Amino acid sequence: MSELQVSQVKTKKVRHRDRVTQVPIYFGKLLRSFIYQNDWKLLPMCAVIAALVSMVVRNDFFVSMEGTLKGSFALTCVAIWNGCFNSIQSICRERNIVKREHRSGMHITAYVCAHMMYQALLCMAQSILTLVVCQKMGVIFPAKGLITGYFMVDMTITLFLISYGADMISLFVSSFAHTTTGAMTIMPFLLIFQLVFSGGIFNLPPWTARLADFTISNYGLKCVNAQADFNSKPLVTAWNSIAKLKSNEIDEVITLDQILTILENEENPSIAELRAAKIVDLLKAIDVSVPEQTEVNDVVGKGAAASSAVALSDYLSFRVDSDGKIIRMEDVTVGDIVDLIGSGDRNTSIHIQTTVGKIIDLFGEQQIKELVETETASASRVDAYEHSSDNIIRYWLALLRFIIIFAVLTVISLEFIDKDKR
Repeated sequence: MSELQVSQVKTKKVRHRDRVTQVPIYFGKLLRSFIYQNDWKLLPMCAVIAALVSMVVRNDFFVSMEGTLKGSFALTCVAIWNGCFNSIQSICRERNIVKREHRSGMHITAYVCAHMMYQALLCMAQSILTLVVCQKMGVIFPAKGLITGYFMVDMTITLFLISYGADMISLFVSSFAHTTTGAMTIMPFLLIFQLVFSGGIFNLPPWTARLADFTISNYGLKCVNAQADFNSKPLVTAWNSIAKLKSNEIDEVITLDQILTILENEENPSIAELRAAKIVDLLKAIDVSVPEQTEVNDVVGKGAAASSAVALSDYLSFRVDSDGKIIRMEDVTVGDIVDLIGSGDRNTSIHIQTTVGKIIDLFGEQQIKELVETETASASRVDAYEHSSDNIIRYWLALLRFIIIFAVLTVISLEFIDKDKR
């Protein structure tokens, strides 16, 4: 064999594999680690966490605003928790091996790409498992989704992106932490930062509100709430608080002037709308039940020109004023009644002695409940939770941006591993 041939053989022996070839090698190593180093235990742990969370949120999730927000926060926490535990120790536990192989020709990009592929599969499996467990535990998910047409598919993508984003952050932490102890010390602070600054549960001071834009939990929570159609749900807290007061007694003395002063304030839009309402429409709306026969004098007053008994249904078509003029009852408004009463003695006092429950029953419990829940829900509407495909896609892209940024930071961090003196 000539010297040239010997030189070529030696060159072939020391030539390193390229990046594309190295990726499946390290990916296979991670799969073996999943089996032989007990990384598979992450899946049953994910199932247990999902089951515990489902027990808490299953009755209210997708039912009310409070329940939807609570359920969205819980699912986001589960996804972040899974992602952080997946990779927080994956690099630091073999740091010495990585240093040695890097000096022998390992490409950092190939090593990180293999980790990204492996972690993506793990996060997807956990996301599917989480939703399946939640469904088995009694959480009733909507059927239709805005993006793919199937809610469960849309939600799986969302949980995957949240979990994968948290996974990439933890992979970055693992890339610069020298020991597993150091990485696990950082993780609680990472989780607390993500959960506190999620922007939906805790009221943040104005100067810290912008920090929510730098958390995966913020975009994850917004995305889940948007998919769950948060803004269309009723807000039940206010009504539940009122319902608890039903047995409370009311014993007050008020004057007619106090009531009329409120009802005469036409600058208040709500009062102005009430004054313009017609009496007949209000009676029909609350479905008032009254006796079949009623004396005209009992209803109109002493100024009425008639005294014969008439059916209330007939009487509601007109009224007789003090001058004997017939006016159609259907044209009388609340404002007319207020002005008529206000022209008399305003110092008359009224002694009210009843309970909150009796007042609710007087106007109709179901009507008051619907009114309170609708009005409070309208006031609690959040534009960021709007149920639209544009919103969801925007949050998906924001989560994808986190994934890319921290994957690049992981590569940069590991490129300097040879400078580590430890």
